[in-house]
Amino acid sequence: MNNRRRFLSDATTGIGSIALGSLLAGERATAARPAIDPARPYAARPSHYPAKAKNVLVIFCAGAVSQLETWDFKPELIRQDGKPLKDGPAVTFQGPAGELARPQYTFRPRGETGKMVSDMIPHLAELTDEFAFIHSLTSKSNTHGPAENFLSTGFVEDGFPSGGGWVTYALGSENQNLPAFVAIPDPRGVPQASVNNWGAGFLPAEFQGTPFSSKNPIRHLAPPPQVSAAADRAARAHLEKMNRRHLERHPGDGQLAARIASYELAARMQLSVPEISDLSTETAQTMAMYGADDTSNPIKAAYAKNCILARRLVESGVRFVQLFNGAYASGGELNWDGHSKLKEQYDRHAEIMDQPTAAMIRDMKARGLLEDTLVVWCTEFGRMPMFQKGAKGRDHNPDGFTCWLTGAGVRRGVSHGVTDELGRKAVEDIHPLYDLNATILHLLGLDHEQLTFEHNGVQRRLTNVEGHRIAEVLA
Repeated sequence: MNNRRRFLSDATTGIGSIALGSLLAGERATAARPAIDPARPYAARPSHYPAKAKNVLVIFCAGAVSQLETWDFKPELIRQDGKPLKDGPAVTFQGPAGELARPQYTFRPRGETGKMVSDMIPHLAELTDEFAFIHSLTSKSNTHGPAENFLSTGFVEDGFPSGGGWVTYALGSENQNLPAFVAIPDPRGVPQASVNNWGAGFLPAEFQGTPFSSKNPIRHLAPPPQVSAAADRAARAHLEKMNRRHLERHPGDGQLAARIASYELAARMQLSVPEISDLSTETAQTMAMYGADDTSNPIKAAYAKNCILARRLVESGVRFVQLFNGAYASGGELNWDGHSKLKEQYDRHAEIMDQPTAAMIRDMKARGLLEDTLVVWCTEFGRMPMFQKGAKGRDHNPDGFTCWLTGAGVRRGVSHGVTDELGRKAVEDIHPLYDLNATILHLLGLDHEQLTFEHNGVQRRLTNVEGHRIAEVLA
């Protein structure tokens, strides 16, 4: 009898403790969520703890860049060139597997670290000491669209907020005259998952990214040509007065306040976006450094101008900039999806990407922007160490690939994580892409476990129920 009473007493106490813990956890989660004024949804907000980075620039190479042709040197792959892969899959994503294929470019030691990097990207190779490489990333999908979703949103399915949406939801922006989150599509088109990469998902719509580039400015931003500047200003002033009067009569209407705020931002953008997109103020020396004056390669020149625009946006305090290199699935012609003609296609893609990207990083460092800006170079997955049967290209590989970081809060000149001797699978310090996103949020002063939003009764977050910051790449 005493044992039964003791059991019931202990059980009651234990259940109460669990309930209390749950309530306290709920209070902590609620306390960590941003307090957003509907009338000022883009106002800068405090982070969870002191941040190393204020802004983020993500360079997203769509199509899955081969780690074996760029950053992950595998001498054993050279030795086994032309041999079959032992204990490997007979069939990969697109069909039968062929023989192992050596890297299609020569690797050389770079910088003070002596890290081996490919001749395919000579300009970026010169910056090797600036980067923190993560060689052991993994994805949950080997299909471009879902894999882009996973990298950008933390889920392979559609409908979830992008990383830029989460960041601007949490932190707002330092610039109230420009969008808090800008996506810059490649000159050749949008990526495979398109707007999912910069969408707001179930977050409030104001945290969706605004897509525009140096070539294609925001649509419908300018007033009609028959409306004079004076008439346009007068109409905006009158509309603002009417909106404010209406808001005063409905003080608790958050949706109305948010709508008014979006209209006001659009009005301010009519002045700020044309100014920041006008590259005529850049010096000829800067344009040449980026390759934006390259008349022999108009795609490279257009991408270079996008790189300049990205730097200008960061310089102006835009919180999150997503710069794309590569477009949608096209047999590798418009992006890095090198299935059949990898060397031929990578020669073209590398010429477009290498010089402008390296110039942008050098320029940002010279201007002091890397002291407050985190730069991320990423791709959705990697490539297989063997060629596809009957082809001269590599199939999709989500089991081990490389991304890198530089800038604010990043430990420079380190290589973390290891793939096997042929570069097929991550085997040491394995990191799902959740960990990369958790690290980005950490550098912005955000706890990825506390940055949540309730949707359909579930507390959702960018890293789902996983993710750990990668301490080895942090300064």
